Amino acid sequence: MARVGTGARALTAAVLAAALGAAMAGCSGTGGLRAEKRAAQAASGHAAVNTPRMTFAMVTHSGDGDTFWDIVQNGAKQAAVKDNVKFLYAHNEEGKEQAQLVQSYIDQKVDGLIVTLAKPDAMKSVVERAEKAGIPVITVNSGSAESKKFGALTHVGQDETIAGQAVGEELNKRGRKKALCVLHEQGNVGHEQRCDGAADTFDGKLEKIYVEGTNMPDVESSIEAKLQSDQDIDTVLTLGAPFADTASQAAEQSGSKAEIDTFDLNAKVAAGLQDGTLGFAVDQQPYLQGYEAVDLLWLQRYNADVLGGGKPVLTGPEIVTKDDAKKLAAFTKRGTR
Repeated sequence: MARVGTGARALTAAVLAAALGAAMAGCSGTGGLRAEKRAAQAASGHAAVNTPRMTFAMVTHSGDGDTFWDIVQNGAKQAAVKDNVKFLYAHNEEGKEQAQLVQSYIDQKVDGLIVTLAKPDAMKSVVERAEKAGIPVITVNSGSAESKKFGALTHVGQDETIAGQAVGEELNKRGRKKALCVLHEQGNVGHEQRCDGAADTFDGKLEKIYVEGTNMPDVESSIEAKLQSDQDIDTVLTLGAPFADTASQAAEQSGSKAEIDTFDLNAKVAAGLQDGTLGFAVDQQPYLQGYEAVDLLWLQRYNADVLGGGKPVLTGPEIVTKDDAKKLAAFTKRGTR
């Protein structure tokens, strides 16, 4: 579990950095006191820097009630406090409306933008307009392939194809033969890449099913009907943590013994991994996506820094199993994993 420590360190990055500075400045009483003061400020919810106040806005393709994006926001807000940044957030699952929200922040002349490119065609022109207006853009979560082409500084997230391939390999290890991949947001290119990546490496057969993610009763009934009609399905793969519990209920109602696996973590998923209700989860560390996106924008505005060398800054994938879940349970309950 190489990334468990990384996720924990991300939460207290400001405090640890200040503590390290204090240790290195041990020969200077003044330096040590300054470091201790910065650590205390960060821990108490005050800025750890004295740079001018900036405003960053994040606009995502999230629907209502998606716990994944709550975790992303938690990371972004923590970094914003540390960096003396005012953080704004808006979302819409429709590409056209998402682009309009981005334009509204361009009109407000924010200092930096963080956007997702789940539906890149709808977002291309507005990202280019932000760049022309002198507003740096970082993409997160979705759109690693399009990020650089659209002019963004960098992309923070996971490569969805690679993540899907990791799922296929894990299914092979578990001896699975037929998987059902549940896509809850039609038109999301990242979701298609996850399923297609899994199919690339999975030795068995993988089928897709499209459901209306904003209607959980419909999601459950659709999965249940599919499991009832095809008893050969031994795995259901959901692409978001909130859908894992629904898939488990559908399997129970249908009498299916299919294993439920999912992308992303939340407290329910961690509990399900521990009690065996779920097989494994694919963690892309959403807290880091929010935290690092804000931090990288701040570094660019403050010091013209760019990380990644033209490549995405990867936060996943990481396969999380029952053995790992206990370590992560406390983090999921506080909303950082």
